[in-house]
Amino acid sequence: MTVHTILTSPLGELLLAGEPTSGGVSLTSLSMPGQKNAPAVQSGWVRDPAPFMEISRQLDAYFAGELTAFDIEFTPSGTDFQRRVWSAVEEIPYGTTTTYGGLAERLGVERGRVQALGAAIGANPLLLVRPCHRVIGADGSMRGYAGGVERKVQLLTHEGALQPALI
Repeated sequence: MTVHTILTSPLGELLLAGEPTSGGVSLTSLSMPGQKNAPAVQSGWVRDPAPFMEISRQLDAYFAGELTAFDIEFTPSGTDFQRRVWSAVEEIPYGTTTTYGGLAERLGVERGRVQALGAAIGANPLLLVRPCHRVIGADGSMRGYAGGVERKVQLLTHEGALQPALI
């Protein structure tokens, strides 16, 4: 059974989906409005915010600037390659960024497979809590983010990895 809830955030309404566990929920998806390839609520899903209380608390603390690392149970998904990439993404510290090339080098991914690495990052079903927003272009550009480049900039500014723009 899949349970879901909607959490209001500075990024818009987040859709959280997961599988119930004895201690709450194992998160399978965290998506944003307008996200590329975002899951939609299915007919068999049950809306229930109760199992998501701890995840919601952590997300609220993150947006309040009080939390820099999540402690959330995830349901494993993806291919072996995707899981390897996602594991490396999870190790990028709060307030920092890395490049696609730097991540590829760290993982021993051949130069010709950097595009596959980018596709794996783009397939991340756990936006925000698995911080794929911390991967940027080698020239400092904000390259693709399934939740939208504007949100990527917003998250990196929130974390202090980017300075707020002065107008």
